[in-house]
Amino acid sequence: MVKISEFQMKDVINVADGRKLGNIGDIDININTGKIESVIIGGAGKMLGFFGRDAEIVIPWRNILKIGEDVILVRYQDGIEPKYIEGEA
Repeated sequence: MVKISEFQMKDVINVADGRKLGNIGDIDININTGKIESVIIGGAGKMLGFFGRDAEIVIPWRNILKIGEDVILVRYQDGIEPKYIEGEA
């Protein structure tokens, strides 16, 4: 079992390019099922927050590949969720 505070401390790494996306700032939970729908990585502040923030990154729960001790591995392609066609590898 993982506490939310521990979950938020882990670095989120994109397996598509090895880039660190940031840390989880929020979690989207379906109130009807109680299941996590997605995780949200907050946009980094620009110039100490004076000039707005970068866009948030929303990663569907199904795109989380592995939750490790220090990192969370995800599949993310610059806002384009990969589409899977049945029968293709």
